[in-house]
Amino acid sequence: MFAALRTVRIRIPFLAALIVAGVALLAAPARAQTTETVARNAILIEFATGQVLFEKGPDEQIAPASMSKMMLLYMLFEQLAEGKLTMDDTLPVSEKAWRMGGSKMFVLVNSRVSVRDLLRGIIVQSGNDACMVVAEALGGTEAAFADMMTDRARHLGLTNSVFLNSTGWPEPGHVMTVRDLATIASRIIKDFPQYYELFSERSFTYANIPQPNRNPLLFRYPGTDGLKTGHTVEAGYGLTASAVRNGRRLVLVATGMASEDQRARESERLMDWGFREFGNYEFFKPGEVVAEAPVWLGNRATVPLVVPQGLTVTMSRTARRQMTVKAVYDGPIPAGIKQGQQLATLRIEAPDMKPIQLPLVAGANVDRLGLIGRLGAAVNYLVWGAPAQ
Repeated sequence: MFAALRTVRIRIPFLAALIVAGVALLAAPARAQTTETVARNAILIEFATGQVLFEKGPDEQIAPASMSKMMLLYMLFEQLAEGKLTMDDTLPVSEKAWRMGGSKMFVLVNSRVSVRDLLRGIIVQSGNDACMVVAEALGGTEAAFADMMTDRARHLGLTNSVFLNSTGWPEPGHVMTVRDLATIASRIIKDFPQYYELFSERSFTYANIPQPNRNPLLFRYPGTDGLKTGHTVEAGYGLTASAVRNGRRLVLVATGMASEDQRARESERLMDWGFREFGNYEFFKPGEVVAEAPVWLGNRATVPLVVPQGLTVTMSRTARRQMTVKAVYDGPIPAGIKQGQQLATLRIEAPDMKPIQLPLVAGANVDRLGLIGRLGAAVNYLVWGAPAQ
């Protein structure tokens, strides 16, 4: 038996804008982007698949300003989820926390504040004082907690982030990237849905002082439900935002803009572009048969090739129309096949994206023929020159 590399082109009955449970294999970032941005750094991600739709300087370390508070919030959510804190627990306010400048929740020195109020004070009001209360309660000192933030960030895959304080207050060496900001935002949405609704709260009153949420898209872009703004002279105006439209969620980070108005308008424009130009396309459901591969000396002529956990891909609507889907394998495949054994590769190609490759596995066991069956198959191959099956 002589195996030969076989490529089988597969026709896909597309159902647009569906998300399947299971593995979503990602297309690599497009090589040719069809939009620009005035933001100094930006990234736009499809939440369901993690596909990058747009990026500009995504791995450049920048001053994140208050957007770095999402790291503190993630760690506070972990404490709540693990039962180490409750929403009704109260934390003490030190003089250092009370004296914090910048955006404030206006906590009172030597008082105690509930975790519930501290969360709202950080998320809605971007309170630096509230961050200090949390940092001192969980880390002992703000410096120790900042080290904890950096260590936890590494474990979450935020490889280019270094935290020197709890607030994002300007400090040389306190840096993140827009990719890392998008990662921590996505992790908050995915890991803590029970707390994520706090990010859509539009205002919060504490100490008889009402303050609106600083996220401009909450008030002007339908479907927005988070996350965090940031602003310093060095960082410019930045926003990490997420919005849902027709069942799709996008996560945007844009920084270095010149004004609040530019931040709002440019963030809205990039969101519109992402929803308009891209879609999620279900290729295969979990366990769906992609192709039938011929078998050599087996008790069945073919073996089904299946995608173990399903496949959804995010791509531009233009690229979708020119894509090809192929199953590639050496065939015929020798019998003695175990269900779940990798036998082939699914290859998807489209303009302006790197090829996608996904393992295909056997959908059934295929035993070898007995001695007489193998002899008959061999004779058939010698006489007819066809694969013995």
